[in-house]
Amino acid sequence: MKDREKGGIPLEDSEIIRLYWERDEAAIAATSEKYGGYCAAIAASILGNREDAEECVSDTYLRAWNAIPPHRPAVLPVFLGKITRNLSFNRYRRNRAEKRGGGETAAVLEELSQIVSGGPDAEQALQYKELVAAIDAFLDTLPPEKQGIFLCRYWYTDSIAAIAGRYGMGEGAVSMALSRLRRRLRDYLLERGFVL
Repeated sequence: MKDREKGGIPLEDSEIIRLYWERDEAAIAATSEKYGGYCAAIAASILGNREDAEECVSDTYLRAWNAIPPHRPAVLPVFLGKITRNLSFNRYRRNRAEKRGGGETAAVLEELSQIVSGGPDAEQALQYKELVAAIDAFLDTLPPEKQGIFLCRYWYTDSIAAIAGRYGMGEGAVSMALSRLRRRLRDYLLERGFVL
């Protein structure tokens, strides 16, 4: 194993997980070598701040250390990516709250958290690509105006007021439409076997 590390060949995921189970600190170095860039890219895309992203990646290693054992991830990069993503969103929310007293992205994330939880059951049941494909298929079932309202809120993170102005609706009507769309999306995903 040491020869592989010296030769610059990353360890296999199963070997890295074994190191975690053996409580060998080399697991952290192996994780960093193989998945550090991947985790940094996730954190940077959410936070837009290199220093915060680096802290989230370091925290990811600590969380992985504390979770393995007892957890044995089926797909190590998905497991690490999920941890990094959750830590980054938490940091993003905290930064926004401190700087501006909140913001649309934090509100949007809170609304969507009502549909898909971030718990370990969701990680085991949902593959990211499958979820994206299911949401795309759901959007295809909507009339163009409803698609637009959904995308304005959950892709572009527009405020309720901005959406209301764009579509000539009252803010209450937009809020109600979004609430109904979230409920429909939830039902749509549940019908297709997603665990929420």
